[in-house]
Amino acid sequence: MARMKFFYAPGACSLASHIALEEAEADFEAVRIDTAKGEQKTADYLKINPKGRVPALVDGNFIVTENPAILRYVAVTHPDKELWPAEPWGEARCAEWLAFLSSGVHPSYAHIRRAERYATTEEGRRDVVETGRRATREIYQMVEEKLSAIRNGWAAGDGYSVADPYLLVFWTWGAGSVLGYDMEGDFPNWTAHAGRVLARPATAAVFEREGLELPQPRA
Repeated sequence: MARMKFFYAPGACSLASHIALEEAEADFEAVRIDTAKGEQKTADYLKINPKGRVPALVDGNFIVTENPAILRYVAVTHPDKELWPAEPWGEARCAEWLAFLSSGVHPSYAHIRRAERYATTEEGRRDVVETGRRATREIYQMVEEKLSAIRNGWAAGDGYSVADPYLLVFWTWGAGSVLGYDMEGDFPNWTAHAGRVLARPATAAVFEREGLELPQPRA
């Protein structure tokens, strides 16, 4: 059976699926896409993902895109790793996190990082960014409050799941230059969760592969 191919950009949202694949000990080849050079828009890559974005996972003749779908696919194809909660409430909570992170948290950040997607004039883009900053702060606070109620240290169910590396992505973005949040001071529950994900060997391996510095949050 051919190895899966996973297409990612360093530090992008694809980081979540990349970590999940490593956690699953999946047989895959990680293929770096240099978005700064526009490799996501090349004809060869657009045959894989016509949306021209990462991530994308190729498993034989099957191609799946979008983090929630890839994360679920990795979990169900590697059931022995228990990356998807078995109990109904945990399963629902995991699905809820994936939906919220992809449809709520990520778009709010994109309004700041990619304002040109939402407005054509300079004035319009400034308004998009300002509105995005307010919305993102509120959404980050929602995540912080939601994480204050988790049990056993993980976002869904009684153990680590694919929701956890997805949350880590946005923690790193919060600490990055675009948002510049004091994640340790303002979002301590999220930071404690991030520390647990960062301490896992699979996370460290992926950060090294992507050429990223492994954060050392103050718990």
